[in-house]
Amino acid sequence: MAYMMPNERLKWLTLCAAVVVLASVGNTLAANPADSDQKGPVFLKEPTNRIDFSNSTGAEIECKSSGNPMPEIIWIRSDGTAVGDVPGLRQISSDGKLVFPPFRAEDYRQEVHAQVYACLARNQFGSIISRDVHVRAVVSQHYEEDIHKAFVIRGNSAILKCDIPSFVADFVNVISWHTDQEENFYPDTEYDGKYLVLPSGELHIREVGPEDGYKSYQCRTKHRLTGETRLSATKGRLVITEPVGSVSPQFSGNGNQEHITLTRVPLNQSVTLMCPAQAYPVPFFRWYKFIEGTTRKQAVVLNDRVKQVSGTLIIKDAVVEDSGKYLCVVNNSVGGESVETVLTVTAPLSAKIDPPTQTIDFGRPAVFTCQYTGNPIKTVSWMKDGKAMGHSEPVLRIESVKKEDKGMYQCFVRNDQESAEASAELKLGGRFDPPVIRQAFQEETMEPGPSVFLKCVAGGNPTPEISWELDGKKIANNDRFQVGQYVTVNGDVVSYLNITSVHANDGGLYKCIAKSKVGVAEHSAKLNVYGLPYIRQMEKKAIVAGETLMVTCPVAGYPIDSIVWERDNRALPINRKQKVFPNGTLIIENVERNSDQATYTCVAKNQEGYSARGSLEVQVMVLPQIVPFAFEDNINTGDSIDLFCQIPKGDRPVKVYWSFERRASNTDPSSDELQPQMRTNRISSKTSMLSIQSASPAHTGTYTCIASNAAGTTSYSVNLTVNVPPRWILEPTDKAFAQGSDAKVECKADGFPKPQVTWKKAVGDTPGEYKDLKKSDNIRVEEGTLHIDNIQKTNEGYYLCEAINGIGSGLSAVIMVSVQAPPEFTEKLRNQTARRGEPAVLQCEAKGEKPIGILWNMNNMRLDPKNDNRYTIREEILSAGVMSSLSIKRTERSDSALFTCVATNAFGSDDASINMIVQEVPEMPYALKVLDKSGRSVQLSWAQPYDGNSPLNRYIIEFKRSRASWDEIDRVMVPGHTTEAQVQKLSPATTYNIRIVAENEIGSSQSSEAVTIITAEEAPSGKPQNIKVEPVNQTTLRVTWKPPARSDWNGEILGYYVGYKLSNTNSSYIFETINFITEEGKEHNLELNNLRVYTQYSVVIQAFNKIGAGPLSDEEKQFTAEGTPSQPPSDTACTTLTSQTIRVSWVSPPLESANGVIKTYKVVYAPSDEWYDETKRHYKKTASSDTVLHGLKKYTNYTMQVLATTAGGDGVRSVPIHCQTEPDVPEAPTDVKALVMGNAAILVSWRPPAQPNGIITQYTVYSKAEGAETETKTQKVPHYQMSFEATELEKNKPYEFWVTASTTIGEGQQSKSIVAMPSDQVPAKIASFDDTFTATFKEDAKMPCLAVGAPQPEITWKIKGVEFSANDRMRLLPDGSLLIKSVNRQDAGDYSCHAENSIAKDSITHKLIVLAPPQSPHVTLSATTTDALTVRLKPHEGDTAPLHGYTLHYKPEFGEWETAEVSVDSQKHNIENLLCGSRYQVYATGFNNIGAGEASDILNTRTKGQKPKLPEKPRFIEVSSNSVSLHFKAWKDGGCPMSHFVVESKKRDQLEWNQISNNVKPDNNYVVLDLEPATWYNLRITAHNSAGFTVAEYDFATLTVTGGTIAPLDDGMGHGNVHARIPMPAWMPEWLDLNFMVPLIATVVVVAVGICVVCVALSRRRSDDMRGGQKDVYYDVVYNQTMGPGATLDKRRPDLRDELGYIAPPNRKLPPVPGSNYNTCDRIKRGRGGLRSNHSTWDPRRNPNLYEELKAPPVPMHGNANIYGHGGHAHGNVECHYRHPGMEDEICPYATFHLLGFREEMDPTKAMNFQTFPHQNGHTPVPGHAGTMLPPGHPGHVHSRSGSQSMPRANRYQRKNSQGGQSSIYTPAPEYDDPANCAEEDQYRRYTRVNSQGGSLYSGPGPEYDDPANCAPEEDQYGSQYGGPYGQPYDHYGSRGSMGRRSIGSARNPGNGSPEPPPPPPRNHDMSNSSFNDSKESNEISEAECDRDHGPRGNYGAVKRSPQPKDQRTTEEMRKLIERNEAGPKQLQLQQTNGAGFTAYDTMAV
Repeated sequence: MAYMMPNERLKWLTLCAAVVVLASVGNTLAANPADSDQKGPVFLKEPTNRIDFSNSTGAEIECKSSGNPMPEIIWIRSDGTAVGDVPGLRQISSDGKLVFPPFRAEDYRQEVHAQVYACLARNQFGSIISRDVHVRAVVSQHYEEDIHKAFVIRGNSAILKCDIPSFVADFVNVISWHTDQEENFYPDTEYDGKYLVLPSGELHIREVGPEDGYKSYQCRTKHRLTGETRLSATKGRLVITEPVGSVSPQFSGNGNQEHITLTRVPLNQSVTLMCPAQAYPVPFFRWYKFIEGTTRKQAVVLNDRVKQVSGTLIIKDAVVEDSGKYLCVVNNSVGGESVETVLTVTAPLSAKIDPPTQTIDFGRPAVFTCQYTGNPIKTVSWMKDGKAMGHSEPVLRIESVKKEDKGMYQCFVRNDQESAEASAELKLGGRFDPPVIRQAFQEETMEPGPSVFLKCVAGGNPTPEISWELDGKKIANNDRFQVGQYVTVNGDVVSYLNITSVHANDGGLYKCIAKSKVGVAEHSAKLNVYGLPYIRQMEKKAIVAGETLMVTCPVAGYPIDSIVWERDNRALPINRKQKVFPNGTLIIENVERNSDQATYTCVAKNQEGYSARGSLEVQVMVLPQIVPFAFEDNINTGDSIDLFCQIPKGDRPVKVYWSFERRASNTDPSSDELQPQMRTNRISSKTSMLSIQSASPAHTGTYTCIASNAAGTTSYSVNLTVNVPPRWILEPTDKAFAQGSDAKVECKADGFPKPQVTWKKAVGDTPGEYKDLKKSDNIRVEEGTLHIDNIQKTNEGYYLCEAINGIGSGLSAVIMVSVQAPPEFTEKLRNQTARRGEPAVLQCEAKGEKPIGILWNMNNMRLDPKNDNRYTIREEILSAGVMSSLSIKRTERSDSALFTCVATNAFGSDDASINMIVQEVPEMPYALKVLDKSGRSVQLSWAQPYDGNSPLNRYIIEFKRSRASWDEIDRVMVPGHTTEAQVQKLSPATTYNIRIVAENEIGSSQSSEAVTIITAEEAPSGKPQNIKVEPVNQTTLRVTWKPPARSDWNGEILGYYVGYKLSNTNSSYIFETINFITEEGKEHNLELNNLRVYTQYSVVIQAFNKIGAGPLSDEEKQFTAEGTPSQPPSDTACTTLTSQTIRVSWVSPPLESANGVIKTYKVVYAPSDEWYDETKRHYKKTASSDTVLHGLKKYTNYTMQVLATTAGGDGVRSVPIHCQTEPDVPEAPTDVKALVMGNAAILVSWRPPAQPNGIITQYTVYSKAEGAETETKTQKVPHYQMSFEATELEKNKPYEFWVTASTTIGEGQQSKSIVAMPSDQVPAKIASFDDTFTATFKEDAKMPCLAVGAPQPEITWKIKGVEFSANDRMRLLPDGSLLIKSVNRQDAGDYSCHAENSIAKDSITHKLIVLAPPQSPHVTLSATTTDALTVRLKPHEGDTAPLHGYTLHYKPEFGEWETAEVSVDSQKHNIENLLCGSRYQVYATGFNNIGAGEASDILNTRTKGQKPKLPEKPRFIEVSSNSVSLHFKAWKDGGCPMSHFVVESKKRDQLEWNQISNNVKPDNNYVVLDLEPATWYNLRITAHNSAGFTVAEYDFATLTVTGGTIAPLDDGMGHGNVHARIPMPAWMPEWLDLNFMVPLIATVVVVAVGICVVCVALSRRRSDDMRGGQKDVYYDVVYNQTMGPGATLDKRRPDLRDELGYIAPPNRKLPPVPGSNYNTCDRIKRGRGGLRSNHSTWDPRRNPNLYEELKAPPVPMHGNANIYGHGGHAHGNVECHYRHPGMEDEICPYATFHLLGFREEMDPTKAMNFQTFPHQNGHTPVPGHAGTMLPPGHPGHVHSRSGSQSMPRANRYQRKNSQGGQSSIYTPAPEYDDPANCAEEDQYRRYTRVNSQGGSLYSGPGPEYDDPANCAPEEDQYGSQYGGPYGQPYDHYGSRGSMGRRSIGSARNPGNGSPEPPPPPPRNHDMSNSSFNDSKESNEISEAECDRDHGPRGNYGAVKRSPQPKDQRTTEEMRKLIERNEAGPKQLQLQQTNGAGFTAYDTMAV
């Protein structure tokens, strides 16, 4: 087997690969038909036309598209090139956005930042391009707006333009205009004002007057990209010129050139068309719009959208229809001018292609229609797959769709500004499947002999046909070759080729070709048959010179080793043009006859050397070649023409012929039918000639010479144009037209070139000289035809028509155009005015063919002068017509009519109308009324009066103040076209009279009727006057001022805000409000208190009225008075200089504490032992910081203080310092005695010196015999010895004695001399001296009595004149002294000592002063204010020791004790800075140098002020549909400033309250939001001040959504309060009503149990220890008052009231009950269903029938108890209540609790403890009650209680009553010995009161129920709160059974505004008048503990719910209310009636 050569193998592999690729492509096409899911790209988000951005912000341009598969996004430029990234300037993000980052100004690149971009989206189905995206980056540049002067004639309108630099003009808009007079103008939709900001930004100023020239104007602009606003750099002004004479209209700046402006505006924006003309007189402006496509115009209709302001036309919300040409005509009496404006309203472009997708079959037509909107539209273009198609019509039609037509089509519409596009997709239909070879034969090698079967399967739509070729030659059927085919069920074509018994010669390249009209597919493969080489016969090959020859040698046999081509026995290739391939293919390029026409031989060889040869004859054919030819340049008609066609090259034979294509001729159609004459001649075999004897227009056309031979055909063409001179097609003739018709004269000529037809008109009335026709509105020439629209007589005359084309002299024709004129009035309608009463002439001039007759009509009625001699008609014949005049002698109002003159001639008639307007002054305006008013302006309207047929120029509004005369009026001018105006610059709160006058050109009307208005109040505009600020004292400034000027009040001044602050600080003012003083001229004043001392304050004042506050006054600055220095001098020191001088030094106090200018310093000094006595103190003033004190006592301890002094007084004293003067020699002893003791002895005694001036070291006794010159004897005596016995003296000789004292300094002066003489006679004498002794309390005292005498004298003592008898405290000592042990106050007094013997007697008297602490001073209340108490202090009369001062102790009821030191000489003392409306306890103690004394009695008092008071509901609550406004200013503070409010709300049918705010500040309004419309709500307000708090509840209903009210909830009988009653079964008798039975049974049970309780109590009474100390007396007085059985303690004594009336404060945690085993919270029972509580605070002001309250109908309670208990009369409705079976809360079984009594001072161990019994039978259906007993003889009600009963335990600690059985026994706790300790130490004590007679059982309140306001003086507490003096019968206090106790608000004081919690009760209640034991609960645990429990609060008493839904409360709710002082009397009353527990403030008597 032979092997192929490598290159041949490669050849065949290549060929096979190509076939496989073709097959696979075919398969792909066949396998992927058009899928409905696949689609071309469509834009989802297409970028906008313009992207402007600032370089500081950058921009992102988004482009999104959809398609399947997802399209790729590419950004391109407008030229189609792709866009790439430019670092830092342009990026394309991953999601397809074109991003321009922010960039610096210097980085700007025009090709990046000012470029047109587009977004291209493409996928395999096509491409689409977005609209043009004009990107423009704006670099931030500085710019300034300028405003230039505008020159304007007075009275005209001015337009100020804001000139914006062009480089930012597109981005900057004018937003406002401003004047230097603070006027601001903004764009507005109202165009009535004088100033108007036009939509285009200009400022339009109407009717400019001189005052406008004084203002300067600035514009404010905003940059729309950066948002920057900027005020213009320059200020523009109006230059207003006064007209000197009349000026015709002129357009500013244009001279008289043609005025045409172009304006573009976007759709729906406002547009301004300017007509900036000025003239004098002020011109009229009229706007016209040209009818599109014509020269006719019509007046612009003005309406709400189209406004004309002066000459400016403003079109709001422009629409496309507004586009067009506008004409502004300006006229005045001098002349006229006009300006044209072309307005283009641009609407955004949009486009849409219909249909958006279509699928078309092959060969069928496809149509796309582009539907577009917008304005203007300049071009329409089409693109396919992003490439232009060159089609510019809206409809794109494809006649026959081919395969290449599928893809994306786009329609683009564009104008100069923007573009829009739409896309559509064309898909190929189902018959577009080109043929595909699905199955084919493969290359095969075989031996000869067998048959061969080749198969080809092809598919496609339409079904293809298959043919077969062998080596390029089609195979036909013969005896060995058979071709057959069939179609399968799936549409495929199966074709086969059968070769019978194949030969070697059958080998070769077999090809099957599948062909249909939509494509061709082919497959080829070799069939190799073993055998010798064989070449099939090749046919002759003819080829045209210049083409490429390609032929393959048809070789058979196998294997073949080589195939070569030869020519002339030479193997090819033999030149560059020839290429030979191994597979037998020969290619010859650019064949030529000479070189390539030959016989070529193909030689095939195998390896064995066998070969085969075959020849191919190649014939090269040459096409004919024509030499170019042409006609001459100018050929005119009649010329002869010869044209030669030469064929120099080309195979013979050559056939030559001519063709002629005639060109459409401009000649008349008749010539088209003539066949042009021409002739052709064949001159030779190479030349043909075309001859035209006489050229005519018919010869114009294209001449073609065509030469053809066997090789093909060639041709050459030239055009012939024959010039033709003009000739008439339609020659004009004379014409006559009716006047006013549209004339048309045709003049048509033809020729070549086309003649130019022109028309001219003869000058004058004869033909001859002609001039060109002026182009005007009604004359035009179109295609040679003369059009004269609306022809008039002036158009009559001779006209020349000329046709010229440069060939010949041209054509011309003259015609006469005559106008047949019917009568015509040049003015169809005009107005003529005349003043009433003056003559008038009306003229009508009719033009037209005479004769013309004229008639006059008046209001369409024939006018006959004969009927009215006021009318006269005259006629005058004119050259052009007739003038008719109608004269009126004297015009009247009735002559205001339409006069019509009717002219008639032979050609027709015409009429003209004269609107005769008889003018007169207008009538007066009427219906003047006020539309709106404010403080300074009033808006008026009126009805327009009859204007007198002259336009109203203006209205004059005259106004004056009501008290002024009409001579003193102000005027406002209003344009005549309006009937509304605003009068400004009025004064607020002023009465004005206003009237109005109308004015036209004729004159003014009468004044209208005046209306009177009062302008609204405004805040005052003036400042208070004459402000003076003067210091009152150190912390007070007095401010005085007078009101502002009356004209500045703007209403009634209500008061002033006085603000003050520290000067020179930035702090805000603190304002105080002062009411206005109505007295005329009286000064206001205010004292500013609590200021800093000697501090400068700034004070401002502003007046206010009900509208608001006026301006602040100028600051007034003033210092407060100098105060006293608040700090003492520091570093005080003293130095002793001598025995009588001390130097004192100090340092000044800090400057900030000086509080003034320190003038001097004071040194206060006194001996320390006299320091307490102010009178003994000495003062020295000095200005320096040290001083020397002179004249002091020697050797004395001095106490010193230093203080600084200012003009305000003395400052704080320094801390005392002490210095002692130096010692000195002492003074002489004050007295000396010499007493004879015997015949040789004398006793010398002496008293110490008064001023020892030091420590006495010794005494020296001098003695000397009298009269002798003897020396003086001295004797030293110790300092403690006060006597000396001189002995060894001579009898009867006188001796002189004197004594000196000595200190360490030396010996002092000698005493007086005394002489004595010894003697035998020794009389009784006392050596001691009278003296005063001072003893300290409780210390021992000794008083000396040294006596001499012989015989020994007897010594006796008298005390205060009474003989002394010794006792255990006093005794006589052996030396005669008297010793007193433990001195007390009573020991003070005189003590005399008597010595007596037989000779004489002597006596001395000592005075004993006892120094004791002071006794209790007297404290009395002098005055009270809201925050201070003034008390008067007096020392106890029995005080002996000097009082040094007082200590004042005071405390609020629940606070700590505070003290204040009070000097001894202060009569009164102010206790300041106290809480308002609060109880205080005050007592005082005195002190001296011994110590503090006894305390005074406690003074119980209270500061003034009360709890907040309820406001009236309408003033407080303002309801809307979904909110309620609370006006907290309506609350009265009761004298104590409000601190805050708590606001709670709930729906009426809900139980729980919602707290909305717990800290609402006073003096504000508060809005409760989010309420539901038309719903009832409860509102609870708790108002707090320092005196307590007040709770108010309100019902209100929100309004409906529409603002209506909802109906009140009523019972149908007019009762607002409805009580529910449980229906009873019919079988029960009426008397079994539970309302009757329950009280009856309960009473019986209670009485029985009560007796038991009393018995137990009496049996267990035990004694208690007596209290010791002085207080026992007090307590005995208080608690051991004798009382009758059942009586209670008289509480009216003021000293008892405070002791007993104390109630513990609220919200204090209670300790557990001693001995209790249960936590009461754990024992609380849950309420059982059915009973629902509504919460309400009882308001005594409320009418019981008000619709806010919902109550069940009342059911009378059986029994006749006096429920209200006040004087036996019930006040208000006696409400009886039905008890429900089952309790909400029960006393828990086995629960231990104790009953709280009056005051918590009692010992808790002595309280009565109770334990409840267990339940009986679980729950009883009918409540029963046990455990409490009625007082004896009490006929009241018993309150039922189910399931448990109260049982007293043995009380082991009760104290017995020392007064017997009649008194109540109180057991105070020992901690309260001191009344000052009231409620201080222990808030949790319990106390019990035990009545020895049994009496009532009381339970005391728990500490939760106190209210600080109740610790008030009796008259305050019970008088002011409850509306009556305390002294009146207070029978509704007592055992707490009184119903009246709860009804104080209604029963005692129905007018009282505030439901207060009840005070502690007095104890003198009359038992006969009370219901029994209506007490509530007593809680034993803290509120916080109970709050932690999930159930209701624990309580020990059962409280029945009231059946009244409005008033009933749970026990827990009542407890909370009482804790917060909220429970009104009414609730308490209801609780009592329904509850059997214990009530707050009840006393339990056992």
